[in-house]
Amino acid sequence: MTEKKRLIDERYRFHDPVQLADDIDLHKISTRGLNVDFGEKRAIQNVDIDIPECEVTALIGPSGCGKSTFLRCLNRTNEIIPDTRITGDVWIDGVDIYREHTDLEALRAKVGMVAQKPNPFPKSVYDNVAYGVRLHGRAASRQDLDEVVETSLRRAGLWNDIKDRLKDAGTNLSGGEQQRLCIARAIAIEPEILLMDEPCSALDPLSTARIEDLIDELRERYTIVIVTHNLQQAARISQRTAFFHLGHLVEVGDTQEMFINPRMERTADYITGRFG
Repeated sequence: MTEKKRLIDERYRFHDPVQLADDIDLHKISTRGLNVDFGEKRAIQNVDIDIPECEVTALIGPSGCGKSTFLRCLNRTNEIIPDTRITGDVWIDGVDIYREHTDLEALRAKVGMVAQKPNPFPKSVYDNVAYGVRLHGRAASRQDLDEVVETSLRRAGLWNDIKDRLKDAGTNLSGGEQQRLCIARAIAIEPEILLMDEPCSALDPLSTARIEDLIDELRERYTIVIVTHNLQQAARISQRTAFFHLGHLVEVGDTQEMFINPRMERTADYITGRFG
């Protein structure tokens, strides 16, 4: 067994044998020639990107340029949209996630998702966090479950605020607290990747600042890919930035370098506000 295959076998939780992409480096996420069509409309075209482990990669670009579509390719949720066609390759830890017989439940446990608007379940705070843990059988006892709930809320920076309100409905929390609850729910099942689709767009500036601080802390444990329209936010929280325009990946690279000295004219025009 090669060292690469040993690493992937240890990290990936699929039950069937994996097919490795031996011709690529072991990035956390890689795509090659990725296309997505919704009916007759091509949403993203020929996207090649490598996303490193335990960094924040920000996806920027005008509305409708393909950022969220690309994000949903990484946990295969575009497929729930009728008349969708996806071609090309997506690898996580060198594993082709679009191969036949992929365990989607295992994939989505590995790749957590935080939506644009806070969407807590109509359950208690405790049951919101515990939901996925119970669903995936990740806790052997109530004590184990209690520990997972507390640990997840602590990682989400929420435990001290609501430790005495665990029986309250998650929908009764403030907007910022609800979003951190959703992050706690996502990380409770120990994913390796967090996808965030405009997680601060519905929040006030103070709540946004707390979420940004949290993202910076979480990247020590998770690979984070975030869609944002806020260029200042991308500059503050990400290590790498990918600029999408009209379904194409125009440029990707070090965030500071891209904002100071972009290689492509379209990137410079967008960052300086000439369009978008």
